Amino acid sequence: MNAPPQSPFLIVLTTLPEPAAAQALATALIADGLAACVNVLAPCTSVYRWQGKVETAAETPLLIKTTAAVYPALEAAIRARHPYELPEIVAVPVERGLPAYLAWVAASTAPSPPAPASSDPSAE
Repeated sequence: MNAPPQSPFLIVLTTLPEPAAAQALATALIADGLAACVNVLAPCTSVYRWQGKVETAAETPLLIKTTAAVYPALEAAIRARHPYELPEIVAVPVERGLPAYLAWVAASTAPSPPAPASSDPSAE
């Protein structure tokens, strides 16, 4: 039995300790072309086990729309900017979506073509 093809589109989940950090990360991911859209959600309460203890913390979740092609760079960018020792970074494949929206996600995260060399007439 063959494995189903992997989706080229992902929704990546992460949480940050406060809204300002979440907004800063969202802005950086968009500026770097690693995400087409990042939803900064309302703060929530997370309950989890960490180092043998049950913990409760206020966190701000992010929903990041991106592609599998840029996921490695996206993960590295989140890890580099994230204050947690072990950040939540979970990628969920997009099974279906509005074709025009998915095309926009792909275009928004595609590498920019190199800028043409400028021809400076004064340099001649």
